[in-house]
Amino acid sequence: MRAVSLTTEEEGIALVAGAWLGGVRGVLLMQSSGVGNCINMLALVEECRFPLLMIVTMRGQWGETNPWQVPMGQTAAAVLAASGVIVQRVEDAHDLGPSVAAGAQLAFVSNRAVALLIAQRLIGAKTF
Repeated sequence: MRAVSLTTEEEGIALVAGAWLGGVRGVLLMQSSGVGNCINMLALVEECRFPLLMIVTMRGQWGETNPWQVPMGQTAAAVLAASGVIVQRVEDAHDLGPSVAAGAQLAFVSNRAVALLIAQRLIGAKTF
């Protein structure tokens, strides 16, 4: 596994596309606040039909202490769906592993964008 730090989330979509063209599978990890940064790049996935698996940890939900996280936390699923992404929610820790495996299979078999939204209640609210 190779981790690549990004300047902004939409770069991850381009890197995952390039990896796929080079015969490597990738996954984009981000918080829900990064979803808004990706809207334009998601058109690339829809038009070119390459697989994109996104694992999105949610903010702006259960127990949130940062009001700046609330807007995208409340709209990330709708924004992704409107951009042609298949959205699946994970709200129970027991479902996390199987959900990642199923999401990866769906993305890489169908050449579609799939986002797994990991509920804030599952990962816990930030206290800082």
